[in-house]
Amino acid sequence: MSILGVSTLSDAVVDQLAYGAKNYFEMEELVKKSGEVIAYYLNAEAAIITNSASAAIALAVAGLITKKDKMLVDKLHDKNYKTNGEIIVMKGHNINYGAPVEVMIRLGGAEVKEVGYSNMCSADQVQAAITNETVGFLYVKSHHCVQKNMPSIDQVQEVCHRNGIPLLIDAAAEEDIHSYASLGDLVIFSGSKAIEGPTSGILAGKKQYIDYSFPHLKGIGRAMKVGKESIFGLLTALENYESTKQSVDFQTEKLKPLYKLSEIKGISVTCINDEAGRDICRGRIMVNEKEANRHAVEVVNELKNGEVAIYTRDYHATEGHFDIDPRSVTKDDILLITRRIEEIVGEAHEVKS
Repeated sequence: MSILGVSTLSDAVVDQLAYGAKNYFEMEELVKKSGEVIAYYLNAEAAIITNSASAAIALAVAGLITKKDKMLVDKLHDKNYKTNGEIIVMKGHNINYGAPVEVMIRLGGAEVKEVGYSNMCSADQVQAAITNETVGFLYVKSHHCVQKNMPSIDQVQEVCHRNGIPLLIDAAAEEDIHSYASLGDLVIFSGSKAIEGPTSGILAGKKQYIDYSFPHLKGIGRAMKVGKESIFGLLTALENYESTKQSVDFQTEKLKPLYKLSEIKGISVTCINDEAGRDICRGRIMVNEKEANRHAVEVVNELKNGEVAIYTRDYHATEGHFDIDPRSVTKDDILLITRRIEEIVGEAHEVKS
C-alpha cells in the first residue's frame, strides 16, 4: 500500500542501496546498463528504470507523442508546436490509484479518450475509437479496475496490432513480471510493490518505443529521475525476486490464526482469491453489524487508531467486510491483528449487554 510506504526491504536490498549511495557513477551509462539488466529479467527488448510507475506511464506516453523528433522533447507542452495525440483507455480503467491515471497520460503530452462504459466495454468499441490521432492504448491491470464485461489483454492486443497501435500495459502491482513484455509493446511496473525494491518504477518493452522515451529523461523525465542508490537496490530486488515470492500455500498458512475470529458472534472469516487474478489470497473479515454491534467501517477505523496502527484493505468496508493481506505481515503480526479485532468486537458486545 503506497500510503504506508509500499513495502519493506530485505537486508540484501538495503546493502545495495548503501553501495550505490557511497559510490560515484557515470549516470547516463548506469541508466543504460541497468536498463539492459532489467530487460533481461523481464524478457523484454529494452527497459528504463524510473522513480515510480506513474513516471513510467508519463514517459511512455511522451515517447509515443514525440517519437524521433528531439525538438518536440523540449517543446512537449509548448502550444506553439504540434504535439497532438490521444491515448485510448477503457472507462472502467480510468481509475485513481492514489493519483488519476489520466493525469499521468496528460503529463506525457497526450489527450485521454475514454471508450466504453464504467460497467462494460467491447473489442469492437475499442476498434471504433481508433483514429489518426491515436498514438497508443493503455490497459490497466489492477484490482481497482472494473473486472466484469471488459475485453482481455489478448483481445485488446489483437485490435491494437491489427491497427498498428502500441499497447501499453500498466501492471504496476502485478506479481507475474515475466509474461507482460510479450503481451504489450510497453509495460509498466512498480519497483516497490510486488518486487519489494526501493521506491522506483520500470518501463520495459519493444526497443523502438523505449528509444522514443529515453530522450525524455532530459525533458519531463528530469523531474522523475531515479537515484543511483535506488538503481542498485532495484536490481538486487529483481535478482532475488523468485526466491522471496510467497506462495499461495504459504500465505494461506499465515492466515490461519484469523479463523479464530469466527467464534465471535457477528464475525465470520473466509479466504478469498485476488480479484484481479494474481497469486494472492487474503483473509476476509465479514462483520454482521446487528450481531457484532459494530459496523465494519467502525472496526477498520478503530484498527487504524489503536496504539499500534493496523491498516487493512478496506475498499468494501461500507459493504460490511474488509481484507487482511498476509504477504506484508509476519505470523506474530497476524496474532496481534486477531487479538485487536477480538478486543474491538468484544468491547462492543460488552456495551450492548
